[in-house]
Order: sequence, then structure tokens, then C-alpha cells
Amino acid sequence: MVSASVKDVAALAGVSVGTVSNVLNRPEKVSGEVTARVQAAIDKLGFVRNDAARQLRAGMSHSVGLVVLDAANPFFTELARGAEDRAAAEHFTVLVGNSNEDAGREAAYLDLFEQQRVRGVLLSPVGNVIPRLEQMRRRGIPTVLVDRQADNPSFSSVAVDDLAGGEMAVAHLLSTGRRRIAFVGGPEGIRQVADRLAGARKAMETAPDATLEVISTESLTVLSGRAAGEAIRLRPAAERPDAIFAANDLLAVGVLQGLMLMGGVPVPDEIALIGYDDIEFAAAAVVPLSSIRQPSALIGSTALELLLREASSEAGFVPRQVVFPPELVVRASTRA
Repeated sequence: MVSASVKDVAALAGVSVGTVSNVLNRPEKVSGEVTARVQAAIDKLGFVRNDAARQLRAGMSHSVGLVVLDAANPFFTELARGAEDRAAAEHFTVLVGNSNEDAGREAAYLDLFEQQRVRGVLLSPVGNVIPRLEQMRRRGIPTVLVDRQADNPSFSSVAVDDLAGGEMAVAHLLSTGRRRIAFVGGPEGIRQVADRLAGARKAMETAPDATLEVISTESLTVLSGRAAGEAIRLRPAAERPDAIFAANDLLAVGVLQGLMLMGGVPVPDEIALIGYDDIEFAAAAVVPLSSIRQPSALIGSTALELLLREASSEAGFVPRQVVFPPELVVRASTRA
């Protein structure tokens, strides 16, 4: 079926193509009677405007791209919502891509967004993408990093201090008397994971009688957490940690499932457990999870604001690295 064109709408409404364009883009310039005729023709023909072609002609888009590490993680859902709410206030739309912690998928989304000539990109990167982002910026597409501090000061970023968050989590576990700590998370190539682990190690420096075991996972998912929890549950009791810091809440939920499967290892009586992000599932878990809270929606809205500010500034824009402080939320899973 051939789609109706602007010319078809103009012919049916008995107006010029320019008038149809004004109705679509500058309705204040057209009388109400003419607008009604054009709208009736649009409805009858089922005309759908080709925004992609219009943006290519104008050289400017009212869309921005957002690439997240894991769309299944409610943290990124809230981050996207914050970006979308801020974008809507500025009459922009947000196109969301999920890299699924895969550098190849991430690159494919960046290619797609560049081809679509989006106004800019918000990115939670898998690895080192700075050379690619520099290339995109030379082509007129700015980028703001989200949930990751920018090592390169020429790029804006919005994140939480993950080093401080990791330190805060383990310091809390130590304060409850736990001394055999395990960190569950991975891959360590993800900057957020590496920073949270570094913070955990920093906290351990205050307790020379405590030990830190690192249990690497292939991903930051519930299934990976469950596998780690089951492996810990199957150890002899003397070889288990007495506390676990999971790199995010999805892992923590999985660890909780693996530990308590078939009435196995009770939390927190034998093993205390804390996660990271403070997603809604954390408070709703069978044992409510302690967590390190990130202001996810605020991260998204702040990043979108910085992106539009850079995109609209022909010169003189100074990149900003916004770092929000983490917050400890204590629940039943780390009860002393």
C-alpha cells in the first residue's frame, strides 16, 4: 500500500503544499477553516508525516538518543523516565537503546542515532568510547555520560560517587560486626562495578581483622546473582562469608534467592546482604534489602538538561561533571 503524500493531502483539501506544511509546522499562520479542511484530508487519507525526512532537510532533530546498560534494570527505567520528563518539557523526544552490556550493540545504537541526526546522545557506556564520542561531536552530535563520571573533562557527565557508595556499603556491613565480606559483581570492565569494588576495598582498610572476597559475575542480573548465592549456600558453613555487598540490587535479589532457596542460609541471621541503586524491588523483597540509593530520575533529567544546553550553544559551552552523593538505606537484610 502506497502512503499518502503531502501533495495528496493538498489536492484533497484544495490548498497548496505550502499551506499543508504550515498546518503541520506553523498552525498559527493558517485560518481555522483551512486547518479543519487540511486535518479532514489528513484523517481521510491516513497521512503520516515523515519526520525523519523533514529533519534531514532541516539538518536538526527534536529527538535525543539514550543508550543504557540494561533496560531490564529498574534503575535505568527510572533514569530514562527522568530524561523523558525533562525532554517533554522542551518539546523533545527520547529514543532509547539497550546495549545489554555489549560493546557491539552499543556501537550499533550510536551508528543508528548518528544516522538519524539526533540532537545529542545520553550514554551509559560499556567501555572506553571517548574516541567515538569525539568523532560524533565533530559531526555536531554532543554526548553526556550518565551513571558514569567522565575521565575526559571535555565531556559532561552525571553520576553518583560510586567510590563513596562502595565504601559506604562495606563500612555499614563492618559496623554491624561482620568481618568476612564478599563482593559479588562483574564484569569489572564496567566502570561502575570497578569503582564500587574500589570503594569496598577502601572501607576494608579500616578493619585489619576483616577479609574481602571478590566473586565475579558475568553480568549484573538476577540470574547471575542467584548463581552466586547458590554457590555460596553450597559451601561448608565455616567457608561462607558473613556479609555480601552486591554491585547492584538485581544481583542482590538473585543472591537472596540463591541463599534462601529451600530454607537454606537465612538472611541476615547468617549472612547480611546489601545492594546498590535502591530500586523498588529492594524494599519489596522477601527480606527487604539494604541498599545504596542513587537519584536515578534526577540523573536522567540533569543529563538531558546538560545535553540540550550543549547542543544549543554554538560557542562557549563549558562541560560539567555533576556528581551526586550516594545515600545509605538500611533495611532488614543487614540487621545487626
